[in-house]
Amino acid sequence: MDIIYPAGATPLDPDETEGLLLSHITTREELNQWEQLNIGDAEEWAFSRNHKDLLSQTFICRLHKKMFIKVWAWAGQFRKSMKNIGIQPWQISEEVNLLCRDTSAWIKYATYPPDEICIRFHHKLVWIHPFVNGNGRHSRLMTDLLSKQIFGNDPFTW
Repeated sequence: MDIIYPAGATPLDPDETEGLLLSHITTREELNQWEQLNIGDAEEWAFSRNHKDLLSQTFICRLHKKMFIKVWAWAGQFRKSMKNIGIQPWQISEEVNLLCRDTSAWIKYATYPPDEICIRFHHKLVWIHPFVNGNGRHSRLMTDLLSKQIFGNDPFTW
């Protein structure tokens, strides 16, 4: 596959590209199209129900898996290698759990206005960078779900 990364994109390691489930994909453009189809299905699933475990590591991984399961074998699994952004792989699980607990407390105690809670959640999830690929798209969808489900607000206009 001929992958040319745009500025700021997280490159995939060769062993990570081996997780591609669609052998007919040969370019980044084709990969983007297939991922977007999968993400559309995930969005439909995500917004069609209330998720009691929205602020949990389990749900964060489940959503990523729903977003990329038809494209990547490692969908929904935390990364095991360092990237050009994010924390050490061994810290991911602990930091995701901490983010979920912090966000739950911010909501419970109205520590910040709803939009600020959502933006803080988004920023920290991107900073953690838990997955091999799709972190920006995943964190935006997670934040939109948080905004809609917890606060009853519309998704952001990213």
